[in-house]
Amino acid sequence: MQERTASRLRAIVDRAGPDLRPRPEPSEWSVLQCLAHIVDAEIVMSGRYRFVLAQDEPPLVGYDQDLWVDTLHVEDDPGDLLRVFEALRPANVSLWRTATAEQRARVGMHAERGPESFDLAFRMLAGHDRFHVAQAERALAAVREM
Repeated sequence: MQERTASRLRAIVDRAGPDLRPRPEPSEWSVLQCLAHIVDAEIVMSGRYRFVLAQDEPPLVGYDQDLWVDTLHVEDDPGDLLRVFEALRPANVSLWRTATAEQRARVGMHAERGPESFDLAFRMLAGHDRFHVAQAERALAAVREM
């Protein structure tokens, strides 16, 4: 699943054209904002994975996803976001693939969810991808119906 996300995101961005930035509703994310959030999550998870693998039960700090999207990605270029994602995701997939069972079982202490293993965090990100790629698709469809 995680290996297909980059191509799915690139296809949505290419298809969106001028409909990339409009929000379907004031409280909903645009296609670009969905992409930015997926990239933010990949950046955060890249660090978390490495903390968990290298340190004993490190704290895993949460973040306000809406605040990050609204303050860090106002004028982002989608190509730049995709390049960041396309660099990080293969590195993270490789990290998971080469990890031993013992390494995958290592945990960090998530501030909101408690103990979270490398394996669980990696698998949760696949679900996160599915949710937000679908959200981007719905945002594009809604904007085009306006």
